[in-house]
Amino acid sequence: MANQKFIISGGGTGGHIFPAISIANALKKKRPEAQFLFVGAEGRMEMEKVPNAGYEIVGLPVSGFNRSNLLKNFKVLFRLFKSLCMAKKVVKDFKPDVAVGVGGYASGPTLFMAHKLGVPTVLQEQNSYAGVTNKLLAKKAAKICVAYENMDRFFPKENTILTGNPVRQDFLDVAPKAAEAYDFFGFSPAKKTLLIVGGSLGARTINQSVIAGLQKLKEAGIQVLWQTGKFYFEDAKMAYEPFKTDDILVTDFVKRMDYAYAVADLVISRAGASSISELCLLGKSTILVPSPNVAEDHQTKNAQALSSRNAAIMVADKDAKEVLVDEALRLINDEPKLAELGQNAKAMAQLDSADRIADEILKLIEK
Repeated sequence: MANQKFIISGGGTGGHIFPAISIANALKKKRPEAQFLFVGAEGRMEMEKVPNAGYEIVGLPVSGFNRSNLLKNFKVLFRLFKSLCMAKKVVKDFKPDVAVGVGGYASGPTLFMAHKLGVPTVLQEQNSYAGVTNKLLAKKAAKICVAYENMDRFFPKENTILTGNPVRQDFLDVAPKAAEAYDFFGFSPAKKTLLIVGGSLGARTINQSVIAGLQKLKEAGIQVLWQTGKFYFEDAKMAYEPFKTDDILVTDFVKRMDYAYAVADLVISRAGASSISELCLLGKSTILVPSPNVAEDHQTKNAQALSSRNAAIMVADKDAKEVLVDEALRLINDEPKLAELGQNAKAMAQLDSADRIADEILKLIEK
């Protein structure tokens, strides 16, 4: 059999890029001779992250539609047309056996052209509410791999398969409450630990809520690992100065998230698809604060998918400043509730997602 070739397209955020790289790694493990080409959007995160993971990437000039100023979309339409032409050339030159789309701008032109040129396409939808690009591409897709049940309300039932979201497997290598994880942060295993994360760029509302509650957090007798994200770090550091204590660690970026999860008794997080998949796999008790600034408000829908099963607590972004810290302090001392949330989250986890998606992709070639 000739070397198999795969195009993997999508990106824009870590939540799209990480699954894309995981799927490529799983395929590579099963087919070491295979060739891979990623297609991303120029100037976006994937143009740096994908080469760092050892894969080649081509960038398209595609960008998202401006919903608030329709006149600005002439440029967007021009870029889309240019991207379609470029995607056609990329697919023709590379001749992939399968094209995989993980959502995000770039996957639209790439998968549209792949299908048009007779290449089978596979979609991976990370959220509980399908993105616009994937909804448009689904009718032509040979397989749609999803992370939540009941996704046939968006996609053709016969082609939709529940696989979960690929997550970083190294998170599972560190035992919960591992001594080296506490040492890494200079924390004590004798105290409860609250982990606050707002994604790599940070989350304004979560950070403002923490700033408003610093006095309470300092007096609570718990440890706090607060990841602010790079945009909010300076403000957070300044606000924290008067409350300085060894029990609160403020950082723009956590280098060892595996250690952070290992020490956390409770996590406060946005409700992005990748974060939720990680939290479920680890069986973490979580308060989710969905970002209101995302397409179709999909983070709220992700959070509701858990909170409706008592697998997480949801706090609306607009209420967070008033209630988030109080809710966290109440919950972190409620052992039975923490255990219940963690068990229910773990029950929703999908294991070996990247391998299962890779198997679905390879089945298409064998057909």
